Amino acid sequence: MTEQTITIQNRAGIHARPAALLVQVTKDFKSNIYFEKDTDRINAKSIMGIITLGAAYGTEIKIVAEGEDEQKAVEALVHLFESKFEEE
Repeated sequence: MTEQTITIQNRAGIHARPAALLVQVTKDFKSNIYFEKDTDRINAKSIMGIITLGAAYGTEIKIVAEGEDEQKAVEALVHLFESKFEEE
């Protein structure tokens, strides 16, 4: 299992466009991938799950991946979060 905690840096937080980008990235990996916020854990391959997580600017999210390509999955997602979803 690979985990990494990130802080949402884009001002608009996770709305429809970033959620769609996250799902687009996660679908290419075989690993099970989850986002955790507080006590909530959602499937990172579910756009509705991501949107209902309610992750605003400054929120800490833990990325958790389990499977054969877990390290690459976490690295790809961290890059997407750090690029602020190419919105800024």
